[in-house]
Amino acid sequence: MSWLTADRPLIIGHRGAAADAPENTLAAFTLALAQGADGVELDVQLCADGVPIIIHDTTVDRTCDGTGRVADLSLAELRLLTIDNDHPIPTLDDLFATFGRRTLYNVELKALGRGGDALAAAVARAIAAHGVAEQVLISSFSPFTLRAARRHLPPGVPLALLRERRATRAAHALLRAAADHPHHPLIDEALMAWARWRGLRVNAWTVDDPAEARRLLQLGVHGIITNRPGEIRVETTDFTDYQK
Repeated sequence: MSWLTADRPLIIGHRGAAADAPENTLAAFTLALAQGADGVELDVQLCADGVPIIIHDTTVDRTCDGTGRVADLSLAELRLLTIDNDHPIPTLDDLFATFGRRTLYNVELKALGRGGDALAAAVARAIAAHGVAEQVLISSFSPFTLRAARRHLPPGVPLALLRERRATRAAHALLRAAADHPHHPLIDEALMAWARWRGLRVNAWTVDDPAEARRLLQLGVHGIITNRPGEIRVETTDFTDYQK
Protein backbone atom coordinates (compact mmCIF):
# COMPACT_ATOMS: atom_id res chain seq x y z
CA MET A 1 0.00 0.00 0.00
CA SER A 2 1.21 3.52 -0.76
CA TRP A 3 -0.11 7.05 -0.37
CA LEU A 4 -0.92 7.37 -4.06
CA THR A 5 -2.09 3.89 -5.02
CA ALA A 6 -4.15 2.65 -2.06
CA ASP A 7 -7.35 1.00 -3.27
CA ARG A 8 -9.39 2.01 -0.22
CA PRO A 9 -9.58 5.03 2.09
CA LEU A 10 -6.61 5.33 4.44
CA ILE A 11 -6.98 5.74 8.19
CA ILE A 12 -4.06 7.73 9.61
CA GLY A 13 -3.36 8.13 13.33
CA HIS A 14 -2.97 11.85 14.15
CA ARG A 15 0.16 12.12 16.28
CA GLY A 16 -0.42 8.40 16.69
CA ALA A 17 -3.54 7.34 18.56
CA ALA A 18 -3.46 10.65 20.41
CA ALA A 19 -6.86 10.20 22.04
CA ASP A 20 -5.61 7.13 23.91
CA ALA A 21 -1.86 7.66 24.35
CA PRO A 22 0.50 10.63 24.77
CA GLU A 23 0.78 12.37 21.41
CA ASN A 24 3.81 11.96 19.17
CA THR A 25 5.32 9.14 21.23
CA LEU A 26 6.38 5.72 20.04
CA ALA A 27 3.65 4.35 22.31
CA ALA A 28 1.01 6.42 20.49
CA PHE A 29 2.27 5.31 17.09
CA THR A 30 2.37 1.66 18.20
CA LEU A 31 -1.19 1.90 19.50
CA ALA A 32 -2.43 3.53 16.29
CA LEU A 33 -1.16 0.59 14.26
CA ALA A 34 -2.60 -1.88 16.77
CA GLN A 35 -5.97 -0.14 16.33
CA GLY A 36 -5.86 -0.72 12.58
CA ALA A 37 -4.37 2.54 11.26
CA ASP A 38 -2.74 2.38 7.85
CA GLY A 39 -0.19 4.96 8.92
CA VAL A 40 0.72 7.69 11.36
CA GLU A 41 0.88 11.47 11.17
CA LEU A 42 3.61 13.27 13.12
CA ASP A 43 5.20 16.69 13.54
CA VAL A 44 8.91 17.23 13.03
CA GLN A 45 11.22 20.13 13.81
CA LEU A 46 14.95 20.57 14.38
CA CYS A 47 16.61 20.72 17.77
CA ALA A 48 19.74 22.80 18.39
CA ASP A 49 21.94 20.00 17.01
CA GLY A 50 20.03 19.88 13.73
CA VAL A 51 18.39 16.52 14.53
CA PRO A 52 14.72 16.05 13.44
CA ILE A 53 12.64 15.73 16.63
CA ILE A 54 9.03 14.53 16.74
CA ILE A 55 7.07 17.15 18.67
CA HIS A 56 4.25 19.51 17.75
CA ASP A 57 4.85 22.72 19.71
CA THR A 58 7.82 25.03 19.30
CA THR A 59 8.44 24.58 23.03
CA VAL A 60 8.48 21.48 25.24
CA ASP A 61 6.39 23.15 27.94
CA ARG A 62 2.95 21.68 27.16
CA THR A 63 3.83 18.04 26.60
CA CYS A 64 7.05 17.47 28.57
CA ASP A 65 8.42 17.81 32.10
CA GLY A 66 10.62 20.73 31.12
CA THR A 67 10.65 24.16 29.53
CA GLY A 68 12.31 25.81 26.58
CA ARG A 69 12.24 26.11 22.81
CA VAL A 70 12.95 22.91 20.91
CA ALA A 71 15.30 24.82 18.61
CA ASP A 72 17.38 25.95 21.60
CA LEU A 73 17.72 22.52 23.23
CA SER A 74 20.32 19.91 22.26
CA LEU A 75 19.42 16.31 21.62
CA ALA A 76 21.15 15.38 24.89
CA GLU A 77 18.99 17.88 26.78
CA LEU A 78 15.82 16.65 25.10
CA ARG A 79 16.72 13.06 25.97
CA LEU A 80 16.50 14.01 29.65
CA LEU A 81 12.85 15.03 29.31
CA THR A 82 9.80 12.79 29.31
CA ILE A 83 6.24 13.04 28.04
CA ASP A 84 3.54 12.14 30.57
CA ASN A 85 6.29 11.20 33.05
CA ASP A 86 7.15 8.07 31.12
CA HIS A 87 7.77 8.48 27.39
CA PRO A 88 10.91 9.92 25.79
CA ILE A 89 10.71 12.47 23.02
CA PRO A 90 11.40 10.46 19.85
CA THR A 91 13.57 11.49 16.96
CA LEU A 92 12.54 10.81 13.38
CA ASP A 93 15.31 8.21 13.26
CA ASP A 94 13.76 6.51 16.31
CA LEU A 95 10.43 6.26 14.51
CA PHE A 96 11.84 4.91 11.26
CA ALA A 97 14.11 2.46 13.09
CA THR A 98 11.14 1.16 15.11
CA PHE A 99 8.58 0.68 12.33
CA GLY A 100 10.63 0.64 9.13
CA ARG A 101 8.54 -0.15 6.07
CA ARG A 102 5.61 -1.61 8.03
CA THR A 103 3.49 1.53 7.89
CA LEU A 104 2.84 4.81 6.09
CA TYR A 105 4.23 8.08 7.48
CA ASN A 106 2.75 11.56 7.11
CA VAL A 107 5.64 13.77 8.22
CA GLU A 108 4.55 17.36 8.83
CA LEU A 109 7.41 19.85 8.61
CA LYS A 110 7.11 22.46 11.37
CA ALA A 111 9.26 25.24 9.96
CA LEU A 112 8.93 28.55 8.18
CA GLY A 113 11.23 30.59 6.00
CA ARG A 114 14.88 29.57 5.78
CA GLY A 115 14.42 27.03 8.55
CA GLY A 116 12.34 24.96 6.18
CA ASP A 117 15.29 24.19 3.96
CA ALA A 118 17.44 22.83 6.79
CA LEU A 119 14.57 20.78 8.18
CA ALA A 120 13.68 19.37 4.76
CA ALA A 121 17.30 18.37 4.16
CA ALA A 122 17.55 16.62 7.54
CA VAL A 123 14.27 14.77 6.99
CA ALA A 124 15.39 13.68 3.52
CA ARG A 125 18.60 12.26 5.00
CA ALA A 126 16.62 10.26 7.57
CA ILE A 127 14.30 8.90 4.88
CA ALA A 128 17.25 7.79 2.77
CA ALA A 129 19.11 6.28 5.73
CA HIS A 130 16.14 4.05 6.63
CA GLY A 131 14.97 3.25 3.10
CA VAL A 132 11.39 4.37 3.69
CA ALA A 133 10.89 6.72 0.73
CA GLU A 134 7.98 4.63 -0.59
CA GLN A 135 6.14 4.93 2.73
CA VAL A 136 6.53 8.68 3.35
CA LEU A 137 4.39 11.69 2.49
CA ILE A 138 5.63 15.16 3.46
CA SER A 139 3.15 17.87 4.46
CA SER A 140 3.32 21.49 5.60
CA PHE A 141 1.16 24.58 5.90
CA SER A 142 3.93 26.49 4.13
CA PRO A 143 4.18 26.14 0.34
CA PHE A 144 7.71 27.53 0.59
CA THR A 145 8.74 24.79 3.00
CA LEU A 146 7.26 22.23 0.62
CA ARG A 147 9.20 23.72 -2.27
CA ALA A 148 12.37 23.38 -0.19
CA ALA A 149 11.44 19.78 0.57
CA ARG A 150 11.03 19.02 -3.14
CA ARG A 151 14.64 20.08 -3.73
CA HIS A 152 15.93 17.58 -1.17
CA LEU A 153 13.55 14.62 -1.40
CA PRO A 154 13.57 11.75 -3.89
CA PRO A 155 11.12 12.53 -6.73
CA GLY A 156 8.77 9.74 -5.68
CA VAL A 157 8.07 11.13 -2.19
CA PRO A 158 4.71 12.94 -2.45
CA LEU A 159 4.01 16.39 -1.02
CA ALA A 160 0.77 17.60 0.56
CA LEU A 161 -0.36 21.14 1.37
CA LEU A 162 -2.05 21.49 4.75
CA ARG A 163 -4.89 24.01 4.73
CA GLU A 164 -7.39 25.49 7.15
CA ARG A 165 -8.80 28.21 4.87
CA ARG A 166 -10.48 27.96 1.48
CA ALA A 167 -8.38 30.67 -0.13
CA THR A 168 -5.10 28.88 0.51
CA ARG A 169 -5.82 26.26 -2.13
CA ALA A 170 -4.41 28.81 -4.59
CA ALA A 171 -0.96 27.97 -3.19
CA HIS A 172 -1.09 24.69 -5.10
CA ALA A 173 -0.15 26.74 -8.17
CA LEU A 174 3.31 27.12 -6.59
CA LEU A 175 3.79 23.41 -5.97
CA ARG A 176 4.12 19.99 -7.49
CA ALA A 177 2.00 18.51 -4.72
CA ALA A 178 0.25 15.17 -4.99
CA ALA A 179 -2.25 15.75 -2.20
CA ASP A 180 -4.37 18.37 -0.51
CA HIS A 181 -4.81 18.16 3.27
CA PRO A 182 -7.72 20.45 4.16
CA HIS A 183 -9.29 20.89 7.59
CA HIS A 184 -12.35 18.68 7.33
CA PRO A 185 -15.06 21.42 7.43
CA LEU A 186 -13.65 22.77 4.14
CA ILE A 187 -14.47 19.59 2.25
CA ASP A 188 -17.58 19.54 0.07
CA GLU A 189 -18.51 18.42 -3.43
CA ALA A 190 -16.98 21.53 -4.97
CA LEU A 191 -13.62 20.95 -3.31
CA MET A 192 -13.59 17.32 -4.36
CA ALA A 193 -14.38 18.28 -7.96
CA TRP A 194 -11.52 20.81 -7.89
CA ALA A 195 -9.14 18.20 -6.44
CA ARG A 196 -10.06 15.68 -9.14
CA TRP A 197 -9.47 18.35 -11.78
CA ARG A 198 -6.00 19.00 -10.36
CA GLY A 199 -5.27 15.30 -9.86
CA LEU A 200 -4.89 15.67 -6.08
CA ARG A 201 -5.56 13.09 -3.40
CA VAL A 202 -7.56 14.53 -0.50
CA ASN A 203 -6.77 13.57 3.10
CA ALA A 204 -8.91 15.24 5.77
CA TRP A 205 -7.77 16.36 9.23
CA THR A 206 -8.52 15.97 12.13
CA VAL A 207 -11.67 13.82 12.14
CA ASP A 208 -12.77 12.12 15.37
CA ASP A 209 -16.54 12.01 14.78
CA PRO A 210 -17.62 8.83 12.94
CA ALA A 211 -20.57 10.62 11.33
CA GLU A 212 -18.25 13.26 9.89
CA ALA A 213 -15.86 10.57 8.71
CA ARG A 214 -18.70 8.87 6.86
CA ARG A 215 -19.75 12.16 5.25
CA LEU A 216 -16.23 12.71 3.99
CA LEU A 217 -15.85 9.17 2.70
CA GLN A 218 -19.15 9.47 0.86
CA LEU A 219 -17.68 12.53 -0.87
CA GLY A 220 -14.72 10.41 -1.93
CA VAL A 221 -11.83 11.56 0.25
CA HIS A 222 -8.77 9.34 0.08
CA GLY A 223 -7.80 9.45 3.75
CA ILE A 224 -8.97 10.35 7.24
CA ILE A 225 -6.44 11.70 9.75
CA THR A 226 -7.81 11.03 13.24
CA ASN A 227 -6.91 10.89 16.91
CA ARG A 228 -9.14 7.78 17.14
CA PRO A 229 -8.05 5.43 14.36
CA GLY A 230 -9.59 2.36 15.99
CA GLU A 231 -13.05 3.88 16.32
CA ILE A 232 -12.99 5.46 12.88
CA ARG A 233 -11.81 2.18 11.32
CA VAL A 234 -14.67 0.24 12.92
CA GLU A 235 -17.30 2.84 12.05
CA THR A 236 -16.29 3.07 8.38
CA THR A 237 -15.56 -0.55 7.50
CA ASP A 238 -18.14 -0.57 4.70
CA PHE A 239 -16.17 2.02 2.70
CA THR A 240 -14.00 -0.48 0.86
CA ASP A 241 -13.70 1.33 -2.47
CA TYR A 242 -13.01 4.89 -3.50
CA GLN A 243 -15.69 6.89 -5.20
CA LYS A 244 -13.60 8.02 -8.15
